[in-house]
Amino acid sequence: MKKTLIIGASDKPERYAYKALHLLQSKGHKVEAIARRQMRISGVEVQKDKVQFEDLHTVTLYLSARFQPEYYDYILQLKPKRVIFNPGTENPELVKILEENNIAYEIACNLVMLHTNQY
Repeated sequence: MKKTLIIGASDKPERYAYKALHLLQSKGHKVEAIARRQMRISGVEVQKDKVQFEDLHTVTLYLSARFQPEYYDYILQLKPKRVIFNPGTENPELVKILEENNIAYEIACNLVMLHTNQY
């Protein structure tokens, strides 16, 4: 299974980040999460700080491009195998940085990927 970090987690059930966290768990993936405030969602301690998680496979973004620059260096330090840009998070600047650092990326919907076994 692919250990995944959600950046932009939410404890609001109507938000896609919330749905993604639950779907990732139901498919057996280990989930870590970061948000603007600390909280607990479905047993996951959502961190406010940029924790150095180990052995991440995927970083999935639920944060608009305008808020992503503060996470550029952090994402690179984590050395994920890929970054997923969910709808509304597309960011050509970060795509270029990922390409320069040989990190794969997908512009896709995490939920669709999970439902169609493309994750």
